[in-house]
Amino acid sequence: MSGKILVIGATGNVGRPLVRELVAAGEQVKAASRAATVISGAEAIRFDQADPSTYQDAFNGVDRVYVLVPSDRLDVADYLTPILQAAIERNVKVALQTALGVDADERTPYRQAELFLERSGTPFVIVRPTWFSDNFHLSWLPGIKAQGVIAVPAADGKSSFIDVRDIAASAASALRSNQFDGKAYNLTGPASLSYHEAAGILSTVAGKEVRYQPVDDQTFIGILTGVGMPADFASHLASLFYPVREGWTAVVADGVETLTGKPPRSLETYATDHAAKFKN
Repeated sequence: MSGKILVIGATGNVGRPLVRELVAAGEQVKAASRAATVISGAEAIRFDQADPSTYQDAFNGVDRVYVLVPSDRLDVADYLTPILQAAIERNVKVALQTALGVDADERTPYRQAELFLERSGTPFVIVRPTWFSDNFHLSWLPGIKAQGVIAVPAADGKSSFIDVRDIAASAASALRSNQFDGKAYNLTGPASLSYHEAAGILSTVAGKEVRYQPVDDQTFIGILTGVGMPADFASHLASLFYPVREGWTAVVADGVETLTGKPPRSLETYATDHAAKFKN
């Protein structure tokens, strides 16, 4: 493979470390975002999924593309289909990020996108990460800093939290080698932890007590809408905790080590590396 790699969502939580991984490995990278934001070592390119006029420049000279849905989008199928179609028409290898467990129900939008790609004949790799460790500072930090509380509707469910750096490293490996083509990989951290256990880990690095406070869906939605989140998206986020409560996110998989040759980072490592964020 000698062409460039297009990273969709290059300014996002996975996109930025992925671009860094690829640049460090000597790849030519086109970092795509709606504002054509400059990322060191990469070619900034304007890309808007809803604007077909941006596709040609984005895909020009590209033989691989990383595709994911931004975290604030609910229209998974509408977002992914034109991008996947553009890659398929150009015979560009696709590394698609979906989510752990989507293969359990072929009716889900993410699984429909996977099937569309699998049946296309174009080279592909699918990565399915579980809950991000980074959500503790990306999403739950205000409550942790203000009240020392993580308030989510997870009950006693466990998750095998994954560091976004391990998602990026896994994606980089999938993009840089053909040996993983045609397969899907579940990406998790090394251990399954409850939110009570996660709070204990954060307490240690923060130097103060951090508690997990289980709440019901409606309370959680109220918290989110109270800080300005749209009600439909708040409801969507609440629904994501149902698999946690049911125990479906407790699985520990070997996808990271298979793709990268290295074990995934623990939640303790994540928390230590981000300790300054949790301290007042």
